Amino acid sequence: DDAIGSVLHTIANDGISGPVNVTSPMPVRNREFTAVLADVLSRPAILPVPAFVLRTAFGQMADELMLASARVVPSRLIETGYEFHDFELESALRHMLGRY
Repeated sequence: DDAIGSVLHTIANDGISGPVNVTSPMPVRNREFTAVLADVLSRPAILPVPAFVLRTAFGQMADELMLASARVVPSRLIETGYEFHDFELESALRHMLGRY
């Protein structure tokens, strides 16, 4: 809902130009995301994969896509008044996956 709403908000708002980060206003680390997703799905969280295994399997792509850290926030959306529906990760995942 928020992803589509963000895109529609951007299209409808003439004051927005350039790139727009369509992300949650409450970023989380991968470890937290994995734990919450496992809880929502009632499944055990998978064991973390060591970096050297990822680098062996995927080479440089592992560093760029799987091991890099980036804190991205939707500044333009917030500045232009977009109202997010799902602030918390667990409620957003439950909504998207139909696990109420």
